[in-house]
Amino acid sequence: MQYIPNILFVLALVFGIGFFTRNVKKLTRNIKLGKDVDLSDNSSTRWRNMIRIALGQSKMVVRPIAGLLHVIVYLGFIIINIEVLEIIVDGVLGTHRVFAPLGPVYNFLIGSFEILALLVIVSVVLFWLRRNAIKLQRFIKPEMEGWPKKDGNMILYIELVLMCLFLTMNAADFQLQQLDAPHYTKAGAFPISQFIAAWFQGLSIESLIIIERVAWWIHILGILAFLNYLYYSKHLHIILAFPNTFYGKVKPQGEFNNLASVTNEVKLMMDPNADPFAAPAEDTAEPEKFGASDVMDLSWVQLMNAYTCTECGRCTSECPANQTGKKLSPRKIMMDTRDRLEEVGKNMDANKGEFVPDGKQLLDDYISREEIWACTTCNACVEACPVSIDPLSIIVEMRRFLVMEQSAAPTELNNMMSNIENNGAPWPYNQMDRLNWVNE
Repeated sequence: MQYIPNILFVLALVFGIGFFTRNVKKLTRNIKLGKDVDLSDNSSTRWRNMIRIALGQSKMVVRPIAGLLHVIVYLGFIIINIEVLEIIVDGVLGTHRVFAPLGPVYNFLIGSFEILALLVIVSVVLFWLRRNAIKLQRFIKPEMEGWPKKDGNMILYIELVLMCLFLTMNAADFQLQQLDAPHYTKAGAFPISQFIAAWFQGLSIESLIIIERVAWWIHILGILAFLNYLYYSKHLHIILAFPNTFYGKVKPQGEFNNLASVTNEVKLMMDPNADPFAAPAEDTAEPEKFGASDVMDLSWVQLMNAYTCTECGRCTSECPANQTGKKLSPRKIMMDTRDRLEEVGKNMDANKGEFVPDGKQLLDDYISREEIWACTTCNACVEACPVSIDPLSIIVEMRRFLVMEQSAAPTELNNMMSNIENNGAPWPYNQMDRLNWVNE
């Protein structure tokens, strides 16, 4: 009978980690639906970017209030989870505070965890107020209605409950230590929970053990549940922020990628010895589709971008098109890409791993043409993103598809390209007349 809790704990651990592994495999499969790109260059720069942006939170603190609160929650999440290691060992072996022999080091760690837990609680409450009471403009955009708003609040509630359970568990443990309860070794510093423990004075040892055990079980089960909630939540950036910043763009922001197929055609046209009317060789690969109309046309990095999006809205709040009332929202571009990718993944799940055409695509069904042509390509969204997401690259690929595959550019753009072709400039003036304004 004494081993039943250990067996139940191991089963919960195996189930939780197993389900998480299953979701990670599904996530990896979905991301790999994108086109392969070689990003083995500039490895030192990429490592620096990951350390500076993902680990160091350098782009978060550009906005001091939100940045400071996020750093507190981030540190709390990382450091307090060191305590989860002890819970796992205790749960498997049936011990209690197995790291207590560390002495002063252990006391310092537990005390630090408690202070961080309190700071996390304060930060989470302030985050909730910013979203729901103050209603910051970037949190009340149309794309944030429904599930995105519920998801953002749900994460705050989960973090609040987990921190409160941690402090409650420690408070009951502290009180049991004062009563010299069996198996409750005197260890740890409790700068916060000792005040909560005052609420438990007068309770019997049996009652305190029930409170401590219930809080302990709900805490660890809550962590396992939260681990598996990540896949369905914007909080997936906890995991993906690191590879996303590593594989983020390292070229100058204004530099666009060239299509190899187009470059080869231009080289062929410029080669005086080439025969433009010659038939292509038999082993010549079929020309790739220009641009992107669906998620499978994007690169795997762009699909990882979509899953990494935190829905913080910094990109949209910096977007000049959005500020002037245009329909474009860079955040919505990423959310729509992720939603379409999830839809494709569910299609594959229902058809034994094969995608069955469903008559839908990212362009038009999720992202409208009005949105992508509203973009000024200023890169403000890319610069603002705290985890190196590039919404502009997706917009450019869809524009390429419309222009190069469907000849569906706006009239103004067609006129400009015709002028460049005929006059060597965007303006409808003959080259010989360009300097006529000087005479005026």
